[in-house]
Amino acid sequence: MVVFHRLFGHFGPQRWWPADSPLEVMVGAILTQNTAWSNVEIAIKALRESHILSSMAALVNTTEETLSGLIRPCGYFRVKAHRIKNLIAAVEVQTGGCLDKFLSLPRAELREKLLSISGVGPETADSILLYAAKKPVFVVDAYTRRALFRHGWISPKATYDDIQSLFMEHLPLDVSLYNEYHALWVALGKVFCRPKARCSGCPLEELLDQSSAQNGKPHHTC
Repeated sequence: MVVFHRLFGHFGPQRWWPADSPLEVMVGAILTQNTAWSNVEIAIKALRESHILSSMAALVNTTEETLSGLIRPCGYFRVKAHRIKNLIAAVEVQTGGCLDKFLSLPRAELREKLLSISGVGPETADSILLYAAKKPVFVVDAYTRRALFRHGWISPKATYDDIQSLFMEHLPLDVSLYNEYHALWVALGKVFCRPKARCSGCPLEELLDQSSAQNGKPHHTC
């Protein structure tokens, strides 16, 4: 928990995910693929104003063409509109459109069903599990991977599952903790651990092991 406390002490609570409903979280998890959150906010605002996120039925009754136009700021808007429709269709098939019932499925079962949906990978599935379904699963993203590798805490060949296990095997299964911790890695990646690192003043600067980072020698410190 050393890393967590350093990050939390520097950045404070992140209050993530910023959404009005589990449905909005699910849509946002698709929209945020390969784009900045600022673009997602624009698209979400357009969807809210069109009342498309007011219910499952509203989203079901929205054409893919209309959806594409509203989420255009996110990039890959046609692909993402199709993926959102795939996700909503899966809820329809599994639970007759009852989102609460879908999200209340056991964690492993729900993750398997999400990963079976075209366009939903591990990060998107786990974001839905953690932020919409409130199930304890650690979300791994590019910010987390970059910071961990630079500190020598993972190898360059570490998989998504490897990195997720690093956290889940050394931390309690706690939704609030995983929520805050993931958001803190994002904050670190945006401010300090950018593509070109800004190590000066970083809350993890004292933990940086240059030789480990260069050699890709994995070890853990949560």
